[in-house]
Amino acid sequence: MKKITVDPSLVRKYNQPIPRYTSYPTVPFWNSGIDPVAWQSKFSEQFRINNAATGISIYVHLPFCESLCTYCGCNKRITKNHSVEEEYLLAIEKEWKSYRKLMGQTPVIREIHLGGGTPTFFSPRNLKRLIEFMLKNSIVHFDHEFSIEGHPNNTTPEHLKVLYDLGFRRISYGVQDLDPEVQRIINRIQPIENVQKATEQARSAGFKSVNFDLIYGLPLQDLGKIENTVRQVIGLRPDRIAFYSYAHVPWTSKGQRLFNESHLPGAEEKINLYLRGSELFREAGFEDIGMDHFALPHDELFNAKKSGKLHRNFMGYTTQNSGLLLGLGVSAISDLGNAFAQNDKTLSTYYHAVNEGISPVQRGYFLNSEDIAFRKYIKDISCKGQTTFLPEHLALLEAYSFPVLTGMRNDGMVEYDSNQLKLTGTGHYFLRNVCGAFDLFLQRENQKKDNIFLSGQTFSKAI
Repeated sequence: MKKITVDPSLVRKYNQPIPRYTSYPTVPFWNSGIDPVAWQSKFSEQFRINNAATGISIYVHLPFCESLCTYCGCNKRITKNHSVEEEYLLAIEKEWKSYRKLMGQTPVIREIHLGGGTPTFFSPRNLKRLIEFMLKNSIVHFDHEFSIEGHPNNTTPEHLKVLYDLGFRRISYGVQDLDPEVQRIINRIQPIENVQKATEQARSAGFKSVNFDLIYGLPLQDLGKIENTVRQVIGLRPDRIAFYSYAHVPWTSKGQRLFNESHLPGAEEKINLYLRGSELFREAGFEDIGMDHFALPHDELFNAKKSGKLHRNFMGYTTQNSGLLLGLGVSAISDLGNAFAQNDKTLSTYYHAVNEGISPVQRGYFLNSEDIAFRKYIKDISCKGQTTFLPEHLALLEAYSFPVLTGMRNDGMVEYDSNQLKLTGTGHYFLRNVCGAFDLFLQRENQKKDNIFLSGQTFSKAI
C-alpha cells in the first residue's frame, strides 16, 4: 500500500486554532444567555416536525469518573462516592419530564447515546432505571441505535447484559494509548488484557459494533509507541476506530496543566503519528470515514459513508440523522436543526434549575437562513468531501470563503468554482481548515485586527 505523506510546509502553515465543526455556528459564537421560554417554544415546534418524520435522538451526559485522566477535556466530576448516582438520576428524570410536557405527543426514539464522564461509573441497576424511565410511554423506532461509552476497567458483564436487554448494540471503549509510559503520564492505566476482556465480553453479550477511541499527540508518544498501540488494537478487530487528535486546551482543562509541554509532540511529529496510524488501519482493512474515524467494511458507519447518508453532530460521525438531538444532563447540548442550547456546566446550578422546574439551558443560538445554508456546506464537506453552492450565496462566498480557498487550491487541498467544491487527497488531512473557510463567524473575525479566536485561547490547533 502506498505510503501516505503530507508536505511539512502545509502542516506548519495550517496548524492554526480551528473548530472541530460538530456544530455550526460553533459554541464560542453562541449567546451566553438564552431565553428559556423561546427555547421551549422552538423545541415544541421542531419536535412535532421531526418526531413524525424521523424520530428523535437523545444524548445523556453522565459526568462522573473515579479518577482524573489528565488529557481529558470533557465536563466531568471526579469522585469515588457512588451515592451521587441517585441525585443525578433524579435530576435527569425531572429534566426528561419537563421536555415530555413540551412534546404534546408520544416521542419516537431513534437514537440514545450515553456519554460522559464515565457512563459505566453508574451501576447496571441505575443504567437500567434511567433507560426504562425514558422509554416508558415512548415508541422505539424500528431503525434505532442505542450506544454507550464504556471504560475497559469497569464495564462488567452485568452492565453489558442489562444494556443489551434494553436494545443497546454499540459500545465505545476509551483506549487512548496502550503504552505504559504514556498511560502513566495521562493517568489512564488499563493493560491490553483489560481491553481484550471488555471487547470479548461485549461481543459475547451480543453487541454488534465495538468502537475504540484512540488519541494521537499525547505526551511522550512517538512513532514506535503509536505503532505498537495500533497493532495491538488491530489485533482485537474493533468494528470502528476513532483516532482523535489530542486537543491541548489547558486554559479550559485544568488537568492538562500538569503536563510538561516539552513532552508533547510538535505539529510535524504529530501528523506523522496520525499518518502512520492511518496507514496501519488501512493495511488491516479499515476504511477512512472522515475527519478522525475508521471502520471495517461490514460496519454501518462504512455503509453510511458509501451511500452518502453519513451524518455529523455533537457525538461525532453517526449513521442516524433524526433532525433533532435532545441533550439531557449537566453541560449537554441540544440541536433542533435551527437552534442550539447547552445546559449549565456546573452540577450545583444544574441541580438547582431542574429542582425548581426551571430550564437548565445556559447558552444557545437560533440559526437564520444564512447559518443553516453554511452549516450544510460544512456538513457536506466533513461527511461527503464535497458540496454544491447555491447561487444566492455567491456574494458571501466571494467575500469570505473564496479568498481563503484560493490559497488552499494553490496548495493542492481543494478544487472549486462558483458552483461546487471537492476535497483532494491532501485536503482530506486538513478537513477542519477547509470547513473553516465556510465559517462566516470565524472569517469575519479574521478580518478584524484583534482576533481573539486565533489567539490560542479558544480552539485547539488543527494538527
